Amino acid sequence: MKEILDFLKELEANNSREWFDRNKDRYDVTRKKFLAITETLIHEIRQFDEEIPALNPKDCVFRIFRDVRFSKDKLPFKSNYGCFMARGGKKSGFAGYYLHVQPGECFLSGGIYMPLPEHLQAIRQEIYYHPLKYIELIENKEFKAIYTLDYFDKLKTAPKGYPKDWEHIELIKNRSYAVGHRLEEEELFSSDFLEKAIELFKIIQPFNTYLNKAVDENINT
Repeated sequence: MKEILDFLKELEANNSREWFDRNKDRYDVTRKKFLAITETLIHEIRQFDEEIPALNPKDCVFRIFRDVRFSKDKLPFKSNYGCFMARGGKKSGFAGYYLHVQPGECFLSGGIYMPLPEHLQAIRQEIYYHPLKYIELIENKEFKAIYTLDYFDKLKTAPKGYPKDWEHIELIKNRSYAVGHRLEEEELFSSDFLEKAIELFKIIQPFNTYLNKAVDENINT
């Protein structure tokens, strides 16, 4: 993991195609190592989450090359490695488990970040009709001690079709249903990091199952 992070730190400081081409061998080596880490995570997650199939690590790891066509930021490369383990792979739309390695910003997370509109609506409906179950999940002491509810771009008012005076209206204003846990670099370098990561991922599993139930019902209707 230290070799991976050292490479990313240098890439962040020298984000150009010329530097990358000169260090292509280092990229290849660190990517293979991150794929191996991802493969281990997939295997271990499958031991406690039966929804996760035998995924190909390449279907879970995000590209390091940035799409700059519509971005003001023209840097050609990301300065992170990330893998998302979910049913169907990283683009499936299902809730899953994410590892992010980046200089100064390493974290574990779960849930669904920026779900498709129809999936977001399905999650809101699930929470609206079964709020106590959702509250039980996010208020769980172990869950709250580890994860923060990482909601981005929250609505200022009630979503269309929902009563503004509903007592739990704040729960369905979110555009994302994702949780996060920050990691210090020293944690990544420890010999038991993967074991600890798996234990932290286990805590997310009931939350993911709740979200995927909503997505499944939307797909099957």
